Amino acid sequence: MTTRHKNNEMARRIVQIQKGVIGPTPPQSKTFKMKDIGSYAKLPAVYREIAKNYSSPWLLGPPICDEYIALIEHMFTEEEASVVRHLKPFARKTAEEVAAAEHRPAEEVRPILESLTHDKHIILSIGTDDVTRYMILPIVPGTFELVLMRPTKDTLNDWHRKFAELFEELHETGYMVDYLKYPLPSVRYLPIEQSIEGHPQALPVDKLEEILDRFDKFAVGLCQCRMTMEVVGKDCGRPLENCTAFGNVEYVIREGLMRPAEKKEILEIKREAEASGLVTWMFNHDSPTGINGSCSCCGCCCHMMRTISEFSMPSMIAPPHLMPKVDSTKCIYCAKCAQACPMGAFTVDTKNKTRLHKAERCVGCGQCVLVCDKEKAITLEAVPNYKMPPKTMRRLLTKLAPNFIKNTYAGWRAHK
Repeated sequence: MTTRHKNNEMARRIVQIQKGVIGPTPPQSKTFKMKDIGSYAKLPAVYREIAKNYSSPWLLGPPICDEYIALIEHMFTEEEASVVRHLKPFARKTAEEVAAAEHRPAEEVRPILESLTHDKHIILSIGTDDVTRYMILPIVPGTFELVLMRPTKDTLNDWHRKFAELFEELHETGYMVDYLKYPLPSVRYLPIEQSIEGHPQALPVDKLEEILDRFDKFAVGLCQCRMTMEVVGKDCGRPLENCTAFGNVEYVIREGLMRPAEKKEILEIKREAEASGLVTWMFNHDSPTGINGSCSCCGCCCHMMRTISEFSMPSMIAPPHLMPKVDSTKCIYCAKCAQACPMGAFTVDTKNKTRLHKAERCVGCGQCVLVCDKEKAITLEAVPNYKMPPKTMRRLLTKLAPNFIKNTYAGWRAHK
């Protein structure tokens, strides 16, 4: 299958061509100008309080800066901010508890919390109808994804578009790099199906269809990252509807965040995405229970991939099981691999006939294998001592905990 997509001249470029050398663009630097919350004396006190809550290093929070404050002001009305300020990081409170802190009747506070949960999707509710508790989420990952998780573009309104614009301005400051000193391999990328057909070393965890066979409920929606870049006029034009969930998907369907789908449709969506140059991630665990998710990403729009393609920082991406191997006797240094790689892992000098592959940037997706279709100089080879994904989400979180704590400390040190 061949899928064409538009070329947006304003789209981010992750590969550059200079004097015959094709490789990744130079990394960007942090641009935010950190301020003290006292610098915003004219800002209502409830916004200053809520900004301090969301900037907590335990939530991988942004530093106090103009871009961050603008996003917080947009997220909440002053009345909403007055209520939500009582939800501290990791705290789960009932409407009654929030109302008591706010010195207002629960009958007035509960509708505000419910609207923020089910209309704006800024906060999360946990529990039953009898006892519902509310909590705030990190700006990313968490709030960004939930707010912009949409089944169709016609469900976006001006508030969503402004949220996307302000979030992108904040992301481009590079503040997240302060929390990525130590790897947090929470997701992994799957090799493209065509690149591992008949591969003797491919594992079930490498194959999307075999993973999906263990689930019976599926949902699909729009990619929040590419939709954001479309809003700001920097999208790459690749397909949007390929953000998927499987397993316990009732919540995202009930809340109108995704639409129900069948496994056959999900596979077709993923194949179309791969044909357009996108690559598929999964949560880095191998559990057939609960909920799992997958989007199809590009290095130019995906905020997770951009931690590497834009800022060259260790990230949330797990090392791959399969890695490209180049046969130098077949390579003609055409640099198709460098142009196709979504991570900028290849650098090819077409004049001097040299080639470099940076394993630390590679996600093992196999796009380079597909574009090298004539010479067939590239194959995927199993990485020695590959570590299988944890069997459950609980085990994954336990594995991530030490580096999460170290990253939290690093972020605190950088932003204090």
